[in-house]
Amino acid sequence: MKIGVVVFPGSNCDEDALYAFEQLTGRRPRTIWHKETDLGGVDLVVLPGGFSYGDYLRSGAIARFSPVMGAVLRHVQRGGFLLGICNGFQVLTEARLVPGALRHNTNRSFVCKPVHIRPSTSRSLLTRHLQQDQALLIPIAHGEGNYYIDDDGHQSLLDHDQVLFRYCGPNGELTEEWNPNGSRDLIAGVCNKERRVFGMMPHPERAANRLLGMTDGSLILASLLDQAVMEA
Repeated sequence: MKIGVVVFPGSNCDEDALYAFEQLTGRRPRTIWHKETDLGGVDLVVLPGGFSYGDYLRSGAIARFSPVMGAVLRHVQRGGFLLGICNGFQVLTEARLVPGALRHNTNRSFVCKPVHIRPSTSRSLLTRHLQQDQALLIPIAHGEGNYYIDDDGHQSLLDHDQVLFRYCGPNGELTEEWNPNGSRDLIAGVCNKERRVFGMMPHPERAANRLLGMTDGSLILASLLDQAVMEA
């Protein structure tokens, strides 16, 4: 499987993503600059975290109009896989590739710490190989990670089983006590109805190395790669 990581001006997690996927696959993913219009035949595109274009308007709002996004949209239309992490998730919502929006954290502060998330479905490439009651330790680092969706949209997410992860306690408890940013229904990640576009706010690529003290992120990325290879 060929993997490409898009780099926007202001991206600061592209190297983390490149390293994590290289460790899992043994091959360095392709780096795709934001001005490129050809993805080079990759199967999986990754939109990494950071502050694309400085987030001067809304997080992800300017990146959504970057030249590379035309190629990303065509990639999705052809049935390719797409993963957006943190700022990449914000880009996905701005481009309407996944439902919902990301707003300022309810405490109006930047939050950077390890949290626990729990898979909410087994019907996605990103979660298929994960235990549904398992609390995964993954770091967050965002100021606009408060996932919002209206009542109709929320019901549609539930009806189509599109919620990938929810914030939880260390034992998997789903209570507001463990909500780090005010996200509706503790939602930490969603996918599109076709289950080929995935967005999540926590950073699995930052939890994929024993030297960092966290390895649960590698379980998420490996789940995606294993199943994607089978379907590609």
